[in-house]
Amino acid sequence: MFESLDAKIQTFRVIPSLPEALSPLLELAHNLWWTWQPDVAALFERLDPPLWEQTGRNPVRLLGLLPQPTLDQAANDPAFVHAVRTAVERLRADLAKPSWFDSEFRDLPAPAGAEPVIAYFSAEFGLTESFQIYSGGLGCLAGDHLKSASELGVPLIGVGLLYRQGYFHQYLNADGWQQERFPDLDFATQPIQREIDPDTGRQRVVWLDLPGRRVAVGAWRCQVGRITLCLLDTNLEENDPRDRDITRRLYGGDVERRIEQELVLGIGGVRMLTALGRAPAVFHMNEGHSAFLALEHIRQLRAATDLSFDEALRATAASHVFTTHTPVPAGIDRFAPDLVERHLSPMLPELGLSMDGLLALGRENPADEHEFFSMAVLALKTSDRCNGVSRLHGRVSRSMWSRLWPGLPVDETPIGHVTNGVHIRSWVAPRMMELFDRHLGWAWQRDPADHTVWDDAGAIPDEELWRAHQAERASLITWVQRRLRGQLERRGLARADIESRVGALDPDVFTIGFARRFATYKRATLLLSQPERLLALLGDAERPVQILIAGKAHPADGPGKEMIRELVKFAESSPAAARVVFIEDYDIGVARRMVAGCDVWLNTPRRGLEASGTSGMKAAINGVINVSILDGWWDEAFGREMGFAVGSGETYEDPAEQDAVEGRAVFDLLERQILPEFHDRYESSVPRAWVQRMKHSIMAVAPFFNTNRMVSEYTRSLYVPAAGSTSALACDGYAGARDLSARLARLRQRWPGVRVEDARAQTGRSLPINASAPVEVVVRLGDLDPAEVRVQLYVGVVTGPGAMADPAVIDLNHAESLGDGRHRFTGEIHADRSGRLGYTARVVPRLDALSHTHPPGLISWFGGDDAAHRPAESLAAGHA
Repeated sequence: MFESLDAKIQTFRVIPSLPEALSPLLELAHNLWWTWQPDVAALFERLDPPLWEQTGRNPVRLLGLLPQPTLDQAANDPAFVHAVRTAVERLRADLAKPSWFDSEFRDLPAPAGAEPVIAYFSAEFGLTESFQIYSGGLGCLAGDHLKSASELGVPLIGVGLLYRQGYFHQYLNADGWQQERFPDLDFATQPIQREIDPDTGRQRVVWLDLPGRRVAVGAWRCQVGRITLCLLDTNLEENDPRDRDITRRLYGGDVERRIEQELVLGIGGVRMLTALGRAPAVFHMNEGHSAFLALEHIRQLRAATDLSFDEALRATAASHVFTTHTPVPAGIDRFAPDLVERHLSPMLPELGLSMDGLLALGRENPADEHEFFSMAVLALKTSDRCNGVSRLHGRVSRSMWSRLWPGLPVDETPIGHVTNGVHIRSWVAPRMMELFDRHLGWAWQRDPADHTVWDDAGAIPDEELWRAHQAERASLITWVQRRLRGQLERRGLARADIESRVGALDPDVFTIGFARRFATYKRATLLLSQPERLLALLGDAERPVQILIAGKAHPADGPGKEMIRELVKFAESSPAAARVVFIEDYDIGVARRMVAGCDVWLNTPRRGLEASGTSGMKAAINGVINVSILDGWWDEAFGREMGFAVGSGETYEDPAEQDAVEGRAVFDLLERQILPEFHDRYESSVPRAWVQRMKHSIMAVAPFFNTNRMVSEYTRSLYVPAAGSTSALACDGYAGARDLSARLARLRQRWPGVRVEDARAQTGRSLPINASAPVEVVVRLGDLDPAEVRVQLYVGVVTGPGAMADPAVIDLNHAESLGDGRHRFTGEIHADRSGRLGYTARVVPRLDALSHTHPPGLISWFGGDDAAHRPAESLAAGHA
């Protein structure tokens, strides 16, 4: 029972009194390096296995709860003490050894006064189940990003929020309706320490201006291998109770609480880095929650220089990387104009902006004064490098945001993609890890992105792989039975009913896993669309099926909660249906067990709405077979030898029709392909074809869909180029940024006079394959010099009236000036394919400093005054 006292409470920290021989355990417990070192985690578990589980695998809390006799006994065990000493020596060696980044880059370019470091901002980080400052996939990805950055030696610092209650804990009432609990995290038993100001001896604090008051923001440090994670906290005595609650809950509260959290993350995060003496060369926004960091970065730069807003924007945007994870506009944080004005108006003088100018940064249409302020739009407009999180999501994002670049073809919208991955050593099950060590050697742990290492997985003996997987399934089912018994007892079921439900699960039965956030587009109840077929599979005497389901609905998502209730009610409807089990309180621990022990991983989102998804990757590296809609990562990973696709990537106008068609497709796959193959054990107890599929899954997914490959790709493609661009623009007192801003202003002022007057290719009615024909384009540039622009031919396959596909862009050469601002450009069109080709011409700026992006609105097409605002695909000017 907790009492709320009307009194000032003084606090002090109690630390475990460890025998000297065990003191290294504190160092190990306070560095989350242990989370991907199973032998180190096993050391903590050996001290007291039941207590290890009760603490949620939290070594800091475990050490504080162990009775002194247990500690003394361990300290007198020479083998245990040696193992502890060896583990801490390994930790220190790992942190000090030369890294991939050292060998590839040696250092990160950084402008004068900046540090060769990347600041990685995220609203959530999923690092281990006991440190619940995450809700799901976004947080787990961020946590895995830090872990791989540590392994690769990428100079990175994380910035996030320290939520006092984290995300909610889930349980179901007697009616199967989701309920939420919000217990406080005990910071004293978490792997964090206050950042101390050496001048005061107190916690480091920065201040943030909110409407009518100032809010103090404190900092905590969490160590993830080599990487420091800085976590921000407003639960300080300097703040009033309302402001102490800003960092109370992840994704909790109303829209005002949301903007306050994002101001603390973005603006407070940059201020805290400055207070800690950190000046990163690159800032990475993992989703738009942290986009306010761009405003603070601009403000600080203007305070230190005489740059205008536009000049500071150009200088800072070069250092910003924005990763979008959201494939639909409804998923973006958007704030009413008056809310933005109340919270950000104090910054305007230091930014050098009017409120209209600030609001324009967050609007797709700056002229629409009623449009809400979008955090994703702010991030896109203040970041020179932007990416989606899978190949398909990159395409979806380019289409979704193409209106920000009017006139630019959708495929050229400057949003690329870096496909997500998972941290292999955090997600490979212990038995699979032993198997990989035995047959692949240590190379798979040193460099999981090396394809040649994983090729050897095909030579793992079938019997060994199958035996390891069967053991993981048995371990999972035993754990689920124990968990289910506790769930049903709390819901008040009779003892006989509980034993019947628990006994319905069988460690030898084919097991389907479905675990993810309960958003309606993920269609968790798709299998319920054909209850007769489902009951037939569950109750089959020879080839039974059992289904494990887990996931949380957002507290405000009634339809998501109803889906959970439907599944629970179905599971109660008959003895066969009892083989469908909903596991409460989905977290990293639940996920780790499920992705290791299921036979199939089911994923049924509406295509185009899953940005990436990573749970299927975690399953695949453990040999679990994916059965999924071709969406997110599975759209680029799928191969017939390593999994199953539901449909062929079709889209539907009618959601009900889509559900019916794809529901039937899932059952068809199960009945006709999956279950027959799984149970095909002719002359053997091992399903040979199924095990071959498991091997193909491991070999295809492990070397590419891992965060070591992902972080190295971010580093090569985004971080290092961004640092280089930033350094170039900052040289000589930001001369590059000043020049770029001036050139953009000149181009925008004069662009209305830019025209393509004529475009002609001497192709005749036809052109032989591989032949070339001369091209001539006449443009009007007004006062612009030909060297300031690129005149380009745009060539593609004509697919309909004014439409082209598979376009190629060809730069033309300036041939002569015709007077009166008119110029002739020439080149060649090459018939590199047969069929009906079309071409048109366009003018774009020549800005080497922005070669990786495109300034919005600066494009003119052959076709008239309104052509710059029409999609280029509709502008075929001639045919070859």
